Amino acid sequence: MPTFLVEAYEPCGHDESHAEIEQRVRTAAAALSRSGAEVRFLRSIYVPTDETCFHLFDGPSIEVVEAVGRRAELTFNRVTEAIEPALSEGGAI
Repeated sequence: MPTFLVEAYEPCGHDESHAEIEQRVRTAAAALSRSGAEVRFLRSIYVPTDETCFHLFDGPSIEVVEAVGRRAELTFNRVTEAIEPALSEGGAI
């Protein structure tokens, strides 16, 4: 299953913590998965100086991952396929 990266804008001074946003994303992915979309939230990375949060998912398509973002009420700039190199294929990255 492909991996997708969601780039979401998270402004400074936002009333909601990043843990709360991640929980909202996790809940949205689980709800879509229960409805048959087979999407899985992997993790989030927050970059405070850019006010950006990157969310990684395994899913069948960009459209399904975009649906997670909408359900989680993210302000996302883009969704794109991402490739993570396997650590076992060459050691350190």
